[in-house]
Amino acid sequence: MAAADLTLSPEWSFLLSACSAIPKEQRLVDLRSLITPSIQWKSLFALADRNGVQPLLYRALLGSDDAVPAGEMRSLKQGYYANLHKTLLLSRELMRILDHLATHGVEVMPYKGLALAEALYGDITLRQAGDIDLLIRVQDMPQVRSAVGELGYVPHSPLSADQERSYLKSGYECVFDTAEAHNLLEVQWAIQPRFYAVDFDLDGMFQRAMTVTVAEHAMKTPAYADLLLILSVHAAKHVWSRLVWLCDIAQLLALPNLDWKWIAVEARRLGIVRILWVTVLAANRLLQVRIPPDAQASLPQDSASLTLVDELIGHITSERDYDVESIAYFRLMMRLRERPTDRLRFSQRLIFTPGPGEWQAVRLPGPLFPLYRLVRLSRLAARLVRA
Repeated sequence: MAAADLTLSPEWSFLLSACSAIPKEQRLVDLRSLITPSIQWKSLFALADRNGVQPLLYRALLGSDDAVPAGEMRSLKQGYYANLHKTLLLSRELMRILDHLATHGVEVMPYKGLALAEALYGDITLRQAGDIDLLIRVQDMPQVRSAVGELGYVPHSPLSADQERSYLKSGYECVFDTAEAHNLLEVQWAIQPRFYAVDFDLDGMFQRAMTVTVAEHAMKTPAYADLLLILSVHAAKHVWSRLVWLCDIAQLLALPNLDWKWIAVEARRLGIVRILWVTVLAANRLLQVRIPPDAQASLPQDSASLTLVDELIGHITSERDYDVESIAYFRLMMRLRERPTDRLRFSQRLIFTPGPGEWQAVRLPGPLFPLYRLVRLSRLAARLVRA
């Protein structure tokens, strides 16, 4: 099912054209042809905001100012500059955090957010500002927590020493607040929770890292090949629910020197070839980005990828929320894995990996923490009965 075969609202058609990978001159022609009285501009801007592509929409419309009602263009411009202001504040805070961690001798990698915007778009204002994401080595977490605490950051969900030891094995991030903002800093020692059964090699990722410059400050961030795998898995985890994640993939696919042989080997090792193909196909169909011949030559394809991408494109453009705690969600996560062994590992870890929900449900002393697996199992069973 090609993107053209979808029945889309005028707003979705316009947004996909604005974010497409086709040359700028052709994109402007296409956008002008889509500007009709049927477009609800406020709905379009709200759609762009929900999908994290408001700055990309503004950039795409800059050459069509005369075709867009002046009041509507002014509203979009105000949103763009509000994001610009937030981006500059975040970049200043990112530099403060990185400089402070450096004085403690802790190596970290910013990824997503500002570093990703610079690496993929060459402009930190072309991605909607959100929070600050840092990758760390798991053994550095106590030192990182202490160091950012000196800057006024406190864990959003404080854990006891026993809980933290368990969570460092099963979880993947710690979210920090300040007195002024909640969830401003996310520190991650893994790409996903353990139960997803995609075990990235973070040490290797640190060794392969590339350098980008954000606001005249050099910093390490994952290499492009790693980013393609990281972003594909992240988008899959959230059922590709924001268009910006596919825009990021489109930017990566347009790079001329991606090492597709290494990507294919690593995707097979991780068991995410199908996830990668679904992500690439979705970007191709919705954003008209070309799939590199080296990708097609290096990566095996299966019919399940084609079936899944047809389903997911319909979901993405429907704006329906996906209940990420539903049985349907976990079935989808299993269908996205091509190897039976990975589906089995996912099921086992999902069933037996306890977390904050179990700790809040029952209080157990440290020596009895292994019993939380039974608490996890009983809570999942109760959920199945309710379903």
